[in-house]
Amino acid sequence: MNAKQEKLKPKLFSVMKDYSLSQFAKDLVSGIIVAIIALPLSIALALASGVGPEQGIYTAIVAGFLISFFGGSRVQIAGPTAAFATIVAGIVATDGMDGLVVATIIAGVLLILMGLFRVGSLIKFIPYTITTGFTAGIAVTILVGQIKDFLGLTYPKGTVTIETTEKLVAIAKNITTINIQAVIVGVVCLAILIVWPLISKRIPGSLIAVIVGILMVKFLGLKVNTIGDLYTISNALPSFHMPAFSLLTIRKELSNGFTIAILAAIESLLSAVVADSMINSKHRSNMELVAQGIGNIGSALFGGIPATGAIARTAANIKNGGRTPIAGMVHAIILVFVLVLLMPYAALIPMPTIAAILFTVAYNMCGWRNFKRLCQKAPKSDIIVLVLTFVLTVVFDLVVAIAVGMVAAAVLFMKRMSEEASIHGWTYEIDESENDPDSIDLREVPHEVRIYEITGPMFFGVADLITDITVKDFTKVLIIRMRGVPAIDATAMQSLENLVSRCEKKGVTVVFSHVNPQPYRVMEKAGLIQTVGADNFCKHIDDALSRAELLSQSDKNPSSK
Repeated sequence: MNAKQEKLKPKLFSVMKDYSLSQFAKDLVSGIIVAIIALPLSIALALASGVGPEQGIYTAIVAGFLISFFGGSRVQIAGPTAAFATIVAGIVATDGMDGLVVATIIAGVLLILMGLFRVGSLIKFIPYTITTGFTAGIAVTILVGQIKDFLGLTYPKGTVTIETTEKLVAIAKNITTINIQAVIVGVVCLAILIVWPLISKRIPGSLIAVIVGILMVKFLGLKVNTIGDLYTISNALPSFHMPAFSLLTIRKELSNGFTIAILAAIESLLSAVVADSMINSKHRSNMELVAQGIGNIGSALFGGIPATGAIARTAANIKNGGRTPIAGMVHAIILVFVLVLLMPYAALIPMPTIAAILFTVAYNMCGWRNFKRLCQKAPKSDIIVLVLTFVLTVVFDLVVAIAVGMVAAAVLFMKRMSEEASIHGWTYEIDESENDPDSIDLREVPHEVRIYEITGPMFFGVADLITDITVKDFTKVLIIRMRGVPAIDATAMQSLENLVSRCEKKGVTVVFSHVNPQPYRVMEKAGLIQTVGADNFCKHIDDALSRAELLSQSDKNPSSK
């Protein structure tokens, strides 16, 4: 099997060759523990996404199983994640569930295509500042979205709270409707979530918080909204549902689908990379993207919401002994039994408890330490991208944030590169501080020869620097030294061609020294090598000087030509 085929082979098919009964026992235990962790999180994230609690479970079951089965990671656990909550809530609020299903299917198709065309490695070109910025922004939007339930606020009928700014306005206007009993439940549950990990790491604090919250409301007679008060609970198994497709719907949901696909790709591959470092393995990024696509399409068709790799659940899987995709499949199967047997009891979970769980999710994902460190130590251009992406995510949405962030990052990167690029002529003066063995002070340059050295990548942002290259009336040969040019683009190439043309008109021969592979290929494709002559491309400055001397002598003695 060749390398390309291997990259698109699910990890499950590879690990099963050496699978043992002892590893199955570890995967089984890990799968059960991860299912227990996933249960309250899936419900909480579904509610934060504006859908019913069972739809979070559907997502963990269908997408969790399919992504583990087809995935390119040994240990990835997939399901609903906080990153999608605000996006999904916005789609559901404006386009309904059918709109969400269409957007998720579009995202699934895009993810599969990304994997088949092997663009998994291109995700690395999304700057760390952008991922940090929008992750922190999503965390803030989740936190703001849960303040209402945590405080037990009551909004007048017809209050629109889709955007984060609208939620903040609604909170400010209705803060006087605060329910102290809801606050008490929320604070107690939040305290449990903070303290419990210090007591036990085996049993998730979210499960304990759910149990305590139910008991407080049930036996203390507190007047606090529960899931059952706001939603109809179903323990039915996920059923197939094909949405109504139309060209208009597809066009309308295309941008949402693209956003879901990009975010799913980033989150899943980031989770897989973190998992690799924990188990000393290497995932297959393109196969993982294909699996994410299959999982999201399956989730959408069976009543779920968008899914991706969940870093926290993946880490829990690893810590509890899971080492193969079997653990993720077990986690999905266990959730089927939980859905059928225990889902009706989810109606008893207080909304402040859900809010407290999502507060901790937001805190854990915000990465405030990384955000602070970048603001303190990163270059100014990176800080601009970081803060811009963060603010746009909170004020507008993820689509605007990523688009503007990428454009800003690209522009600032080009500006930085342009500042590194330079063109300077050799001064023909000995510089005692020069330690370069190839410097001018160690060479004799004829009077009629002019030398310019170009440094840095030559692209459209700095192409105008080439116009700074000038020749004197007595110049016969112009040497352009390019040892410090790693790459060149079409705009800079055009400027070079114009320079060569100007020199030809003045009777000046251009000689190139030390042209690196990428610029050489561009020159070859553009026909510049043929125009200048292959003999005028020299490997070293000494060769270029020898060539210049030969050309100069030839000009002085035309009969020798």
